[in-house]
Amino acid sequence: MPEQHTRKILQDFSASLPDDDGTDAANVARGFLGTRAEPIIERDQPSAWQPAAFDLSRSDFVTGAAPSTVNPALWRQAGFNAQHGLYEICEGIWQVRGFDISTITFIAGDTGWIIIDPLTTAETARAAFALVTDHLGQRPVKAVIYTHSHVDHYGGILGVISPEQVASGKIPIVAPEGFMAEAVSENIIAGPAMGRRAVYQFGILLPWDEKGHVDTGLGKGAATGSTALVPPNVEITETGQELTLDGVRVEFQLTPESEAPAEMHFYFPDFKALCMAENCTSTMHNVLTLRGALVRDALMWSRYIDEALDRWGKEADVVFASHGWPHWGNDNVQGYLTRQRDLYRWTHDQAVRLLNLGHTPDEIAARVDMPKRLWEDWLCHGYYGTMSHNVRAIYQRYLGWYDGHPSSLHPYEPTEAATRYVEFMGGMDRLLEQAQVSFEQGDYRWVAQVLRHAVFADPTNQAARDLQAASFEQLAYQAESGVWRDVYLSGAQELRQGTLDLPVIRRPPADVASGLSVQQIFDYLAVQIDGPVADALGSLRINWVFSDDEPTVRITLSNGTLHAVPGRHNELPDATITCSRAQLERLVSTGEGLATLVDEGQATIEGDQHRVLALWDTFTEFPLFFNIIEP
Repeated sequence: MPEQHTRKILQDFSASLPDDDGTDAANVARGFLGTRAEPIIERDQPSAWQPAAFDLSRSDFVTGAAPSTVNPALWRQAGFNAQHGLYEICEGIWQVRGFDISTITFIAGDTGWIIIDPLTTAETARAAFALVTDHLGQRPVKAVIYTHSHVDHYGGILGVISPEQVASGKIPIVAPEGFMAEAVSENIIAGPAMGRRAVYQFGILLPWDEKGHVDTGLGKGAATGSTALVPPNVEITETGQELTLDGVRVEFQLTPESEAPAEMHFYFPDFKALCMAENCTSTMHNVLTLRGALVRDALMWSRYIDEALDRWGKEADVVFASHGWPHWGNDNVQGYLTRQRDLYRWTHDQAVRLLNLGHTPDEIAARVDMPKRLWEDWLCHGYYGTMSHNVRAIYQRYLGWYDGHPSSLHPYEPTEAATRYVEFMGGMDRLLEQAQVSFEQGDYRWVAQVLRHAVFADPTNQAARDLQAASFEQLAYQAESGVWRDVYLSGAQELRQGTLDLPVIRRPPADVASGLSVQQIFDYLAVQIDGPVADALGSLRINWVFSDDEPTVRITLSNGTLHAVPGRHNELPDATITCSRAQLERLVSTGEGLATLVDEGQATIEGDQHRVLALWDTFTEFPLFFNIIEP
């Protein structure tokens, strides 16, 4: 339960909140047509630890006044995000909200649907499409638009179009320039580590209740199930580019290195409707997401919103996004865009001003607050991103991880440092005694910080684990940010219960592997190689030949690093591997060894088979549940 200090902090925070005139509640409810009768969206392939793709009823507890275990602003946001179903935005445009963390939009064309952002999974996208069909009638899909390169905006495409339709190439799949490279880089190359951190960020293992997961701030929570990476066949390469999709005119604006490395806004002049992708939502967003990603450019983010204001601000009657709810009326559109623009510019400029005065990331985070007029806009609050971690991200973008202090150049790794800290503090018993006093004084941030050393020095000390968990819990109850809450509570859960011991291995699923280029597949395989072990194999020259239409790939192992160049070959290879493209995808998506394919007759190796198979034995599997809260 919340301690008295937490209750006092939440009481003071509540008193600081802006007045609520009911505008957001009205906008959330506007245009509601109905929702799904069955709340559970089943997975195509149920998992022992994730049995459903999404459960619409899990947020039913978010009603009434905020409980003492939840920040009141986050509770308000959670209530809005808990509403789900089909909504009419304007004549000809509808959205399904609340079926996933993201929102799917349907535009009526001359003969069918133009779909914007087909959610994370095929299961949730299919359920949304079925709801649309039930209310609006059967219409074929005539085009799909990906606003940007995050999986919750493209992963569910096979829930709205079939693999056969994809293969035909007859349905335009539109995306911003660089989409495939960034989708692979962010979700494949570093996907295993991001997946584990996402377990914390989205509270995936937490119960959904007033003491557990309440909301991500951006949406209710992440869906699980079948995802695919279907490459676009129409690329937007410049701002001002226009398309007509099934009779609907669309004007595009590229916004690279904003909320995603590849992203775009677009405007429907016939509807006077502006889509801001994920650059303007119902919350302050992340300049650097806690699951990990490339640091975003807050300066350009602000400029892109300003450019959208210049292009379409005076004529748009409605603005909508890939999360959250729309805003109607030209004055409201301009006001919303202006405040969102100013939010990212303020964050950028104040962080850079302070870093140029010599302040370090933590010092900057302690000094930058929000200006009054932005604080008075509920949609600028930090339910997802926060001012605290966003200004740190801006520091990182300009100056990197090093804070300028010489002691930061070569610190001990956490376990070694922890042992020394505990000794300096007078031993474990003395440390825990002092930490308990700080806890009783309400200094939960300090308890959380100092007990990190205790747990890393002795992960078996349950007293240290329990006290750190209790401090995390109090910080979670205080947090306005849904993801901060989930991170704190996930840490507390693992301190008390241990890290989940499930043999879950992170690999690109088959429908994602099939969307990768050959170059991207070999880049993924290269990061699996245990370099020091592979280095002992010496240099190795391989030609990878495909039995279908893909070009030969020149592969070189040199100093423990793998280099692949499609369309080239080694003149004097040490070995030649032959298989189909489908079998290469199988290796990536299943983790099966090359030796298995050879034994089955699905692949052949001519030449130095021994070293080729030895190279494959150096590949590293990436378990989902690696340790975070302990060594």
